[in-house]
Amino acid sequence: MASSLETVVYTAHTHVTGGRTGTGKSSDGALDVTLSSPGSGKPGTNPEQLFGIGYSACFIGALNKAALERKIRLPDDASVDADVALGKTATGEYQLAVTLNVNLPGLDEGLKRELVETAHQTCPYSRMTRGNVEVELAVV
Repeated sequence: MASSLETVVYTAHTHVTGGRTGTGKSSDGALDVTLSSPGSGKPGTNPEQLFGIGYSACFIGALNKAALERKIRLPDDASVDADVALGKTATGEYQLAVTLNVNLPGLDEGLKRELVETAHQTCPYSRMTRGNVEVELAVV
């Protein structure tokens, strides 16, 4: 695998058959999901939901790192709700847009914004989407 990574910390191995209406699983068996298209009403999850959960979890990790650098503790009930929109561009191509609603109860507004901005600079998902996917950050 060609990579610009100097050190690989972890590699996830997954297998999908059937695309948006198939199944997906991880090589370690921890994840085994049925997939369905958004709005189909059929049982299963979709790539947008999986992306939202992955991005949210990663972003909380980046928030924790930002808090540790400031020698503070992130609130135990810190949370991130992701809205992942799938739509079409003016040229008819499918594209994602993301809103991350970050909840950091008990912290002052300035510190919340500082932590969110720092996390957005360091989170691997944020770095991956930068310049490719519109990401809005909302501190709630």
